[in-house]
Amino acid sequence: MIPEKSEFIYNNYHLEVANLKVNEIKEIVDKAYKTAQLSKDEIIFLLTKKYSSLNYLIEQADQKRQKIFSDKIHLRAIIEISSICRQNCYYCGLRKDNTNLERYQLTPALIINTALKAADLGYKTVVLQSGEDQYPAEDIAAVIEEIKNKADIAVTLSLGERSFEDYLLWKNAGADRYLLKHETADRRLYKKYHPGMSFENRINCLKYLKNIGYQIGSGVIVDLPGQTAKILAADLLLCQDLDLDMMGSGPFIPHNETPLKDKKAGSVEMTLKVTALSRLLMPEVHIPATTALGTIDPEGRKKALKAGANVVMPNVTDSIYRNKYQIYPEKICISEDAEETCRRIEAVIKSMDRTIAKDKGDSLKI
Repeated sequence: MIPEKSEFIYNNYHLEVANLKVNEIKEIVDKAYKTAQLSKDEIIFLLTKKYSSLNYLIEQADQKRQKIFSDKIHLRAIIEISSICRQNCYYCGLRKDNTNLERYQLTPALIINTALKAADLGYKTVVLQSGEDQYPAEDIAAVIEEIKNKADIAVTLSLGERSFEDYLLWKNAGADRYLLKHETADRRLYKKYHPGMSFENRINCLKYLKNIGYQIGSGVIVDLPGQTAKILAADLLLCQDLDLDMMGSGPFIPHNETPLKDKKAGSVEMTLKVTALSRLLMPEVHIPATTALGTIDPEGRKKALKAGANVVMPNVTDSIYRNKYQIYPEKICISEDAEETCRRIEAVIKSMDRTIAKDKGDSLKI
């Protein structure tokens, strides 16, 4: 049966529209690749396209990663030093109103021993991470000094909002980097999900950390309830303005002990879009393939490493504590010991024909 003329016209019209969209995507991605600059509307355009139509974006982000970092993957060993938190963020399982979580705080000696064990396993960076528990600043400084004295590794801190005096004390003790995600650039959402906290203070902390010499990292929660492509575009532009050294984006994962327990989890697709755009708009930043992404998709971290990411952050905390650090539920690698985690990550990297970097992975901007 021969289709009617109207059907030919209809099919040709949609083919032309599809080709026009593909050409527009290519044009915008090429601009990002060449200039590391896009308008807010251009970012929104890419974020709202179906993931299946964005192969070119992902490929170009991976090519930019390869051009700058070659095939080296930097490993950062996370040590979750405390699950105590004074804040009440709506999305986080560590929030102070979660009375069903068993809290812990590692001793300075245990933190130091865990860090030195990570160094023995070949890690060149350790990340000391906690809830905002007001761990004594002097104790943290002593831990940093001891680690730096005994091992040639970088020390990254991710301890939330602290006083400027604490930040300076830790920098003088030898800390190299600080991670402090701003989570969302939308002030309305920030206020809603961070009771008693201030978006302005968050940003001021990041700026102060940068000014006193830290390599700084920030990032967002992708698909946070209420988030839009417009907000995500603002997040990416804010990260550009902050002149970050590290940029991390993981999907929202609801926790049963939070006000957002019934909300929909974030998507792999949007997380990969943000990862790829982060690479093109901030070519020299270190971008992790996040554990959160690996939690919602067994292949998530590999997908991120193919979309511009160049960092993996394995957990080396003693397994008896890992399940007590519940930012989100069902986190991968809970029952593994540090050696198992290291071997598994090394196997994944080898399977991708990539290599583990032997240097500390300092910012390319210093």
